Amino acid sequence: MRIIEHLVVHCAATKPQMDVGVEEIRRWHKDRGWSDVGYHYVIRRSGEVEKGRPDDVVGAHVAGHNARTIGVCLVGGIDEDDHPEPNFTDAQWRSLRELLLDLQKRYDVDDEGIVGHRDFPATGKACPSFDVRRWWKTGEVKA
Repeated sequence: MRIIEHLVVHCAATKPQMDVGVEEIRRWHKDRGWSDVGYHYVIRRSGEVEKGRPDDVVGAHVAGHNARTIGVCLVGGIDEDDHPEPNFTDAQWRSLRELLLDLQKRYDVDDEGIVGHRDFPATGKACPSFDVRRWWKTGEVKA
């Protein structure tokens, strides 16, 4: 089993009316030359959690930090003008919390290990369009 230090939350950078899942994201990633979908989990607009890469396979979701991370992607994350927006559904928020609690127990990751993609140095991204650490601790969603 891999040693996991971070559970990394991402967004698909899709608009609110767009509902995609693992298969679509896998196709996007393969079109970029990747071997598979980069995430381990994708949470659809309905809150359904779809399995991406197996947990024991290194993901492709945070350059330079994939070996000790699990990637979770929320579908959504941008507004109609392509600006970052935490426009996730109530079902997605519930599924994200449940999934992270399960993964946290499974991999013995402390609260500080639950982060957003943007929390890694030099990412230059807004992903996942909200402050994951604040949300995890308070339930408050801030961009």
